[in-house]
Amino acid sequence: MNVPDTDTVVHEPDPAFVEDANVTQFMREYDIADYDELIERTTSDIPGVSASGVDWFWDELTDYLDIEFYEEYDAVRDDSEGPQFTDWYPGGEINLAHNVLDRHAAVESPNRNRVACIWEGEDGEVVQQTYHDLYREANRVANVLESYGVGTGDTVGLYMPMVPEVISILYGCFKVGAIAVPIFSGFGVDATATRLEDPECSVLFTADGFYRRGSEVRLKATADEAIEEAGCVENVVVYQRFEDSNEDGGVPWTDGRDEWWDDVVASADPEYETKHLPSDAESMLLYSSGTTGKPKGIVHTHAGVQMQTAKEIHFGFDQKPEDRFFWVSDIGWMMGPWTLIGNHTFAGTIFMYEGAPDYPEPDRFWEMIERHRITTFGISPTAIRALRKYGDEAVDKHDLSSLRLLGSTGEPWDPESWQWFYEHVGGGEAPIINISGGTEICGCFLMPMPTQPLKPCSLGGPGLGMDIDIVDSTGESIADTHERGFLVARDSCPSMTKSLWSGNERYLDTYWSSWDDLWDHGDWAQKDEDGFWFLHGRADDALNVAGRKVGPAEVEGALIEHDAVNQAAAVGADDETTGTAVVAYVVLEDGFEASDDLREELRGVVGEELGKPFRPREVLFVDEFPKTQSGKIIRRAIASIYAGEALGDMSSIENPEALEKLEQAS
Repeated sequence: MNVPDTDTVVHEPDPAFVEDANVTQFMREYDIADYDELIERTTSDIPGVSASGVDWFWDELTDYLDIEFYEEYDAVRDDSEGPQFTDWYPGGEINLAHNVLDRHAAVESPNRNRVACIWEGEDGEVVQQTYHDLYREANRVANVLESYGVGTGDTVGLYMPMVPEVISILYGCFKVGAIAVPIFSGFGVDATATRLEDPECSVLFTADGFYRRGSEVRLKATADEAIEEAGCVENVVVYQRFEDSNEDGGVPWTDGRDEWWDDVVASADPEYETKHLPSDAESMLLYSSGTTGKPKGIVHTHAGVQMQTAKEIHFGFDQKPEDRFFWVSDIGWMMGPWTLIGNHTFAGTIFMYEGAPDYPEPDRFWEMIERHRITTFGISPTAIRALRKYGDEAVDKHDLSSLRLLGSTGEPWDPESWQWFYEHVGGGEAPIINISGGTEICGCFLMPMPTQPLKPCSLGGPGLGMDIDIVDSTGESIADTHERGFLVARDSCPSMTKSLWSGNERYLDTYWSSWDDLWDHGDWAQKDEDGFWFLHGRADDALNVAGRKVGPAEVEGALIEHDAVNQAAAVGADDETTGTAVVAYVVLEDGFEASDDLREELRGVVGEELGKPFRPREVLFVDEFPKTQSGKIIRRAIASIYAGEALGDMSSIENPEALEKLEQAS
């Protein structure tokens, strides 16, 4: 495979695609000539226009995207307390559940019997839900919540596997005005307990378990321990995935607290009048991964999440009525709710999968994409690197011509894996919409439009309505100098967290303390001479070697460029001479064997590309890295194992056996 560097434009959009794209239609309607003018028009003050570009765009968008408010807002925003505490759409009344569900399921709606979700279990079972099905089930959930005394502003935990019922639980919470707290189904006791205790969830939805690599992963016992540790949960609704669970001793049970889904939800009233809520009413509490310290509870609103997700799905992912949208995620990660809300705003169809990406065969994803005619497919770069290891044949034998767009997020790409994804999965035609933002905004700061040319690994540029910049350590803009700097937001956006659940002090210190009125996102960013934006990893992960800093992603990228390397992870280690030394772990491609010669060759590759000080002190060979279920490498675990330190909470790990292999390699 001919792998281009990141200075080469690889993807040129088809003119017919561009002509029909949603973003082109928007530009045509508002007489906007090109992408640069589009970004300026949606983010900057325009001479002769009373409202700023940001205000004009977010105001115009409510009508353009047909977002329905029960009560019209008085102003687009009130930022009298600064960008840190902007109040978006004050005076308005809205509910996410109305926009994503109720209006589509109405008797007079043509979308009433459209498929809202196609779900496939790891065992091959397929379930479809229409908007009418989902509406009735979400209403039942809402009525069950009210029977438990849950009302506006109360918190409800979702410790659920990826089954269709997570959608009706999420939307049922929205309906009653409760704050949904999605929790990753792979978390262990401590991580789950923290996410129940901090917001004081009185109700928890969970399940007996789920299937993963052909085995039953039991969830209820973990939930029970977390509930005991948290000490706040009064009612538990248990979804049954396994046939034997309702037999005596099938799952641990607490009478008077625990109830089966089929006993309470299935029999509840399927009608419910969705509550009218203020625009800034809390909708979800999404917790950051919390790799250091206590996880951050990020507070999202009904209007904010609604506007951001709808904008990104409509423009960035060019949502069309016939699309089938599949993003590899869990309901506990931001991309889970983002996928549901964004697509269901437009009565779209999402695809949901329960199990492992390579079970029972390495081509499971490609087989499902072909069989279900998926049109949009999103996945992490690490997951693609792992799947690429199985070879080209696993993907090339499938007809993936239904794919219109590809998506990715979570970490920087390497050019070879990006190119493989583009050529073998996308057929050299589907653009890779590589996005970056965060749980803090339930959306993207950077997002290419599908009508733009693409260079490998690029994130295009700022998202629409997102006033994004690159600054130096003094807060001065350096974007147009093409130097590397800190990614910041110069203004608020509707979906930016209101604060943190733990209070304003930590919120301000985390995001707004580096410079005056600038949101510090913590990423290294760079804009090249052609206007393409790139990320270079987390700024706070930088390795300081003899006073010179390098990002782990740069070391990893240099290693992955070698033909022998499939995946790489770079960590810092204490060093008497340089303060910090680079240590690299690599997973080799099939056909290559670990050797001292290869180890020295890889050290040399890094030294040649990044400079001799950054040559890894050690290169260690392993078969796999510890990863989350969404495919992210858990680098802090690798660093801790090398240093011989306690691992801390490893509850999010998908493959705990990788930890032992790391210890042996170290």
